[in-house]
Amino acid sequence: MGSKAHKLTLSTGIEVPCFIDGDPDARPLLLLHAWGESFESFDRLAPLLAGFRIYAPDLRGQGDADKPEDGYSLAEQAADVAAILDALEVPRAFVLGSSSGGYVAQALAAGRPERVAALVLVGAPLSLRGRPAFADEVETLVDPIGAAWVRESLTWFPLLHEVPAWFIDDRVDDGTRMPAHVWRAILKGLCEAAPPTESGTIATPTLVLWGGHDHLLSLADEQALAARIAGSVLKVYPDTGHLVLWECPERVAADTTDFLRSVG
Repeated sequence: MGSKAHKLTLSTGIEVPCFIDGDPDARPLLLLHAWGESFESFDRLAPLLAGFRIYAPDLRGQGDADKPEDGYSLAEQAADVAAILDALEVPRAFVLGSSSGGYVAQALAAGRPERVAALVLVGAPLSLRGRPAFADEVETLVDPIGAAWVRESLTWFPLLHEVPAWFIDDRVDDGTRMPAHVWRAILKGLCEAAPPTESGTIATPTLVLWGGHDHLLSLADEQALAARIAGSVLKVYPDTGHLVLWECPERVAADTTDFLRSVG
């Protein structure tokens, strides 16, 4: 995907690469990756999303985006996404967010509803208040981030399906490209933020996809998330874990395509 990446200079003061593909006249679909990843985490999904103009940026501090010392609160991450749409000259888009990328997508939809035509939340949280069990480990990180630590960190989210080794290797590479201060700052920004469905209202058509063996996010939370977004649809994948995007990109692509076509 990297060969189709364009460098964007944002009004928020940073530069980020953005993968762009598809018919320029097709409906725009913005893909937001998870904490510790890059737009290349959509390598297996993007080719399956036929009929859309795909935009997949590296978010602040991750991938090949600028890595400043600050700007990692949830509100600032959402502001970056709005600035990405501005730089792309895309006034309104469908938005798909994976894991914490779905939290950022919620913040965008709650704060700037005019920018979001519909949401697809893939293994995305209702709330990240508090500290997950691995937060203490993240606090101890020092540069350079080693590949062995990143690979071990992936075991925080067990996989129930076989995922290609090259894809895992690429995610390890994503993690080693993030400096320690970014690992800490993004997690802090996510955990300290008020959940978007509490701080605002999301009225955007929304599809919530959740893995039935997700040990980070509960079914009760995902049901609450869907209940707070009027008219949303919750679909459970009973045989997957938290990393729905990694485990079954074909199912995610099919459900995303069907849903977005149904809402126009």
